[in-house]
Amino acid sequence: MTKTICIRNAAWIIGWSEAQDDHVYLRDGDVAWTGDRLVQVGGRYEGTVDTEIDGRTRLVMPGLIDIHCHPTQTPIYRGFVEEFGDPRLFFNGRQDFRQSFVQDEPAMRASARYGLAEMAAAGITTIVDLSHAYPGWLDILDESGLRVWVAPMFRSARWWASTGQETRYDWSEDMGAAAFAEACEVMDAAESHPNGRFSAMVAPAQIDTCTTELLQQAIALAAETGRTLFTHGAQSYPEFNQMARLHDKSPVAYMDEIGFLGERTIIGHAVFTDEHPWLLWKTREDLDLLAKSGTTIAHCPTIFVRDGTLLHHIGAYMDAGVNVAIGTDTHPQNMLEEIRAAELLARAAAGPRHTSNTARLFRAATAGAAKVLGRDDIGRLAPGAKADLVTFDLDHPQMHPMRDPLRTIVHQAAERAIDNVYVDGEIVVAQGQPTRIDWREAAEALTREQARIAGKAGDIDAIIPLALAYGS
Repeated sequence: MTKTICIRNAAWIIGWSEAQDDHVYLRDGDVAWTGDRLVQVGGRYEGTVDTEIDGRTRLVMPGLIDIHCHPTQTPIYRGFVEEFGDPRLFFNGRQDFRQSFVQDEPAMRASARYGLAEMAAAGITTIVDLSHAYPGWLDILDESGLRVWVAPMFRSARWWASTGQETRYDWSEDMGAAAFAEACEVMDAAESHPNGRFSAMVAPAQIDTCTTELLQQAIALAAETGRTLFTHGAQSYPEFNQMARLHDKSPVAYMDEIGFLGERTIIGHAVFTDEHPWLLWKTREDLDLLAKSGTTIAHCPTIFVRDGTLLHHIGAYMDAGVNVAIGTDTHPQNMLEEIRAAELLARAAAGPRHTSNTARLFRAATAGAAKVLGRDDIGRLAPGAKADLVTFDLDHPQMHPMRDPLRTIVHQAAERAIDNVYVDGEIVVAQGQPTRIDWREAAEALTREQARIAGKAGDIDAIIPLALAYGS
């Protein structure tokens, strides 16, 4: 029997207003769902209720959508990449580390299980998992209980560096044909999975590691299947130079030329457009190309500022009409911290002319992401939408004083005040702890796997020294 659950008299609700086409505050109302769909948001629910939850000390908001994450990588990199970047590659070079620290399948699975639990505990209910296919991937995603766009990455070449002074490319003999075929199989399997929470995304890994022919195959597949299309592009200074050398165009202009941009396309990260103040380039057209095509950018601020680079003024992208979504792409996989970082870094970069604010970036992390995914039933709380929601404990000390709930969450409490998280109406976090994955056990497994892989990597401490030296 399908059951109805009601959070009764929620003190605060971040609901969705069709009239305003935006999130709005609602006070002292009910949030109810039957099965996997919301039936009431605000006001009084008068229907039959199977389970009633006291909401008088709770805030209810829509689950967050992480448009860009790498669960198999970022958790296991902890302690290695926080302050690492090669200044000779404009702080983009991690090749020495990644060439040495090579994960095998057990390490990937341990990293993924930890990362998925971490994301659930941080109020993330939907993710775009950008991983290279590995055995057991869909099983681990199913275990998490999250809603997932499965995006198996494929490419024609891998990056490497011999001297640290330039990015070099090791092109495969088949130029990525086998990886593309494998990705197609995984995408089909994800869409046919019985849990109903999986979708597929076509994801050529990076604009500079794929041949034009492979990118065109990806474009054709996305058009044929209706899947969203993704690639990493305009993400580094060396990449910009590579694309300019090969095509005499910015990465964004090249993507426009081959037909990659569009309303169902995500570019992660579109930092180094021809508008970037660090670049001396002959055009200033990239933001216009992104906006007119309807392309979405996946904005992940923390990973870039760790390298000493920065997307200047995300508000300018929004002002130009570019759809923006937010991703983590690093650790901790915490969308609330990414929203805060995005706002503060934009203010620092743009100064008094900034046009970034908490509400605008919260929308990017919810409805903005849902738009490019082709969904109007996630990233918002409204009758008929999916019951993907997060509750916050208003008695938590970090929620006090609370004049403005959303600002309090983003700029102060973050995930620390999260109480429960639901996906499709099913609880995946209870009293702040994941229910589907044992997070403590996953953390212990991750620690063991990191030590094992580091032990095989040679003198990894010489590549990434500890923050402090050992005392005598």
